[in-house]
Amino acid sequence: MTAHPPAPLPDDVPAPPGARSLVIKATSGLERPEAVNQAFTVAAAAVAAGAPVSLWLTGESAWFGLPGRAAELELEHAAPLGDLLEAVLAAGTVTVCTQCAARRDITEPDLLPGVRIAGASVFVEEALRPGAQALVY
Repeated sequence: MTAHPPAPLPDDVPAPPGARSLVIKATSGLERPEAVNQAFTVAAAAVAAGAPVSLWLTGESAWFGLPGRAAELELEHAAPLGDLLEAVLAAGTVTVCTQCAARRDITEPDLLPGVRIAGASVFVEEALRPGAQALVY
């Protein structure tokens, strides 16, 4: 079997040699604080390790793509969600699901700088890239 280098994530961010990319989907919000905090923690840790990261905000987690909303989640013994989001935005990609945004009347101008809206086909494209690992929380 021939190893294929991982394809760069959006914005043509090159992966370090041999690095796998992570595509992480957060599916919950304030109603499941531990699950969503875990998604953001893993995304930020992967960014810190130099891995290409694409964090998807779906369902109720879509709200975290708006200014100030990440600060609403408080979880004992966990890094503040806003800090984790900032770390991912600095070196990764953050995407709000198209349908999730539409159901919540969220538009591109509502989002934090650097957060985009994209659909399932883009998620699948990222998840199927050689060397990619998709995680769903």
